[in-house]
Amino acid sequence: MKKIFLLLSIFISIQAKSQINLFPYPVGLPINTINTAVPFLRITPDACTGGMGDAGISNEPDIHSIYWNTSKLVFSKNNFGISASYTPWLKEIVNDIFLSDVSVFQKIDSVNAITASARYFSLGNITFTNITGQVLGNFNPREFTTHIGYSRKLATNFSTGINLGYVYSNLAARQSVSGIPIKAGTAAMVDLSFTYSNPFKQNSIFKKYNFGLAISNFGNKISYTQQSLNKDFLPANLGIGSSFQFQFNEITKISISLDANKLLVPTPDSAGNFRNKSVLIGALQSFSDAPGGFAEELTEINYAAGVEYNLFERFFFRGGYFYEYPNKGNRQYVTVGAGFRFRFLQLDISDLLPTSNQKNPLDNTLRISLSMLFPNRK
Repeated sequence: MKKIFLLLSIFISIQAKSQINLFPYPVGLPINTINTAVPFLRITPDACTGGMGDAGISNEPDIHSIYWNTSKLVFSKNNFGISASYTPWLKEIVNDIFLSDVSVFQKIDSVNAITASARYFSLGNITFTNITGQVLGNFNPREFTTHIGYSRKLATNFSTGINLGYVYSNLAARQSVSGIPIKAGTAAMVDLSFTYSNPFKQNSIFKKYNFGLAISNFGNKISYTQQSLNKDFLPANLGIGSSFQFQFNEITKISISLDANKLLVPTPDSAGNFRNKSVLIGALQSFSDAPGGFAEELTEINYAAGVEYNLFERFFFRGGYFYEYPNKGNRQYVTVGAGFRFRFLQLDISDLLPTSNQKNPLDNTLRISLSMLFPNRK
């Protein structure tokens, strides 16, 4: 049970920080974390990618591609799949916050695929009190998002995908701050993605190169009050990824992935004017609006790298690393994961390990995914 003053609840400014700053200032640049609403949209939902440092834009297509890059689904070796995932979140701080996800996809034919997903984020049980400490009641803040997606192959090695999504965020509905009633926030969004996949054989080794680009969570601003003039941006994101796959024989396969991501959201300025921008203008100017100039713009890119060792298409061993600059949140961690497939069932787990001696609320984040996969019909 967490005690929270009402005036400090609802994330008070009605905006959620997507990162938690627990590390020292970087040399030359002050901490200037980019703020968005509903940051849970950027939490990795599945254990497969979670074991590879959160690098998922260009790796092999799977059931969870709707979150990373829908366009690659048409290259899947499976015809149908469904998966459920569970992630206890910030368990180093509390024990009742979690993210759950259900995803499904179906290949219609060799050039078309459809997919859908639903994610539920529970922020635990909160006791609201006023400034004098009087208990006003208990509440379970929660957020929910659902997506539907379509993927189509435009050429032998090239495909595109689009998702339509809806997000519902209920942080403290029916409460009030300074007499202003709080409501649930809602927004619609769109994702657009592209994939280039080139398999080839060289020196008796089967290889594959994948390149992916994805724009995700691009939608209207969100507000938690009727009178709010300063609405908050969704965590719109531009991601670029590449991966290499090496299959030495019928037994072993190694995949290496690298992603780079940048939020398409204005960088906070000292005057607070960044919140007055439109979604489109904010996205376009996000490449040149940092108070620290080009040096700060570069620090707004975070990186994810991962590797997977596939043995007999039955055992999977994964590792990865995620890096975010200290002035933009300082999330830096190693991930490990493993999977086991038996016939059409696959179980995957992953864990997040700290790379700093300082306490991090993301330490030891465990993810579990259970999937059913059915191969393409011959």
